[in-house]
Amino acid sequence: MIILYTFISKEKHEFLLDKYLPAFSQEAQQDILRYRRWQDAQLSLLGKVLLQYGLRTRYNISEAETGVLPNKKPYLKGHHLHFNISHSKDLVVCAIAEYALGIDIEFNDPKVSYLDFKFQMTNYEFQEIDNSDNKTKGFFTYWTRKEAVIKAHGAGMMLPLDTFEVIKDECTIEGESFFTREIFIHEDYHSYIASSDQKIKEVSLIFKYFEV
Repeated sequence: MIILYTFISKEKHEFLLDKYLPAFSQEAQQDILRYRRWQDAQLSLLGKVLLQYGLRTRYNISEAETGVLPNKKPYLKGHHLHFNISHSKDLVVCAIAEYALGIDIEFNDPKVSYLDFKFQMTNYEFQEIDNSDNKTKGFFTYWTRKEAVIKAHGAGMMLPLDTFEVIKDECTIEGESFFTREIFIHEDYHSYIASSDQKIKEVSLIFKYFEV
C-alpha cells in the first residue's frame, strides 16, 4: 500500500490549475472548477493528481479511468487496484492498495467539542472519550476510525456512525468484518485506514510526500 499526501497552497493555486487541470477529462475539470472556494477546488484537484502520480510511479499505470459505483464509491476501471482519498483543512491524502480500503484524515481542531456529536456515538464510545485524559484526541480517534470504516464499507451516509462500534481495531457490519489501523502523517492531523482485508493490520506502508 502506498499513501501519498500533500498540502494546498494559495500562492500556487493558478499555477497548479494551469499545470495539472488539462490532464483530466472535461467532466473532471468541470467538477473541480465548480467549487467557489479555491481551497476546495485545489483539494479536489490534488486528490486526483496524487492518485495519478501514485498509479504511475508505484504501479506503472500511466493512464487510468475512474468510475463511480451505485453506492457512490469511486473505483478504477480495468485494474485490480483500489484507492481512497481524504482531505481536511490544508492536507489531502490518497491511499492505493490491492484490496478495498478507506482512509480518513481530520485536522485536530481543539475548538471541536465531542459533546456536540454525542448523538452519533454509542454509549461505549461516549464513555471512552469522556473518560480519556485527552478528549480532543479521543474524539478524533473515534471519528477518523469510523469514517475510514464507512469509506471501506462503501455505504456512505446510509450507515450511521452509531450503528457499529470499533473495538480493538475491529468491527462487524452486516456480517462483514473490518479492520482499522492508525497512521501518522502530520502532528496536526489524525488519521486511520480501514479494510475488510486483514492485511491492513500488518502490511508495510509506503508514505510519499508529493511536492507541488
